[in-house]
Amino acid sequence: MPSPRVTVIIPTYNRSAVLRYAISSVLAQTMPEFELIVVGDACTDDSEQVVKAISDPRVKWINLPVNVGHQAGPNNRGLQEARGEFIAYLGHDDLWLGHHLQCTIDALKRTGADVAHSLLMSVSPGEVVGLPVMPLPGVGSAPSCSVYRRSVTDAIGGWRDYRELDLAPESDLFRRAEAAGFKTLFVPRLSAIKFPALHRKDVYRDRPSHEQELWLDRMRSTPDFEPTLLARMIASDQAVRALPARKLIRILVQEIRERLAWRLARRSGHRAIFWTTKGAGIDLQKRYKGLK
Repeated sequence: MPSPRVTVIIPTYNRSAVLRYAISSVLAQTMPEFELIVVGDACTDDSEQVVKAISDPRVKWINLPVNVGHQAGPNNRGLQEARGEFIAYLGHDDLWLGHHLQCTIDALKRTGADVAHSLLMSVSPGEVVGLPVMPLPGVGSAPSCSVYRRSVTDAIGGWRDYRELDLAPESDLFRRAEAAGFKTLFVPRLSAIKFPALHRKDVYRDRPSHEQELWLDRMRSTPDFEPTLLARMIASDQAVRALPARKLIRILVQEIRERLAWRLARRSGHRAIFWTTKGAGIDLQKRYKGLK
């Protein structure tokens, strides 16, 4: 079998209801030359059945024997299996617009850059229009809107153990890439939709999927979905909220909070599965999301 152009990695943990929608958004990509590796973090639900029921030879399922507690573990397992020239990640509760792989990889090929971040929309519960999120140098962006050449992690190594870091693992990954001299670019296309778990109480306990179903249906049924959504963001003043100055302040505050959370968790011996953007403790976050 010839090597795929891109390897897509979806890390997941016991959210089979949303996982099916994330996979559907990958299978709907206009660039079909990919392999999709779904890696469970020792899943105990029916995620394996959901993935294996998909009759597409490009889709592969792996389940880790021991729970790592963060996407870094499944992502590294996916990297071990990757055969593509490019690597892309998608959160198990996030969605891609159909052009995500095409527009980011075309930009990398055209410019010779190594890492691409596209525009992502972050949707809070009940929102019909989300907040546009753009990357910043030294910080990067969410994995779901990031694509890079496999040579990047071949050179710098994969995702580091979150318990040894003072910042989010994805920020650490992209900072190491920049420090190693790899070129990063921003692709000015809206290509991913994120549904932050930190905005959704008990999401891992209740396991809802209605938002992903609704938004995927909107993608499929709305002509010119991307420009329509961008126009709605501008009309609703969401774009103003994402101005660089305001975003920079938000990120700086978030960075300080993340560092404090990581350090407190390391000192107390807790497993910091997720960091906070609201100053709450690690254990509070886990309880809030229904992981504990």
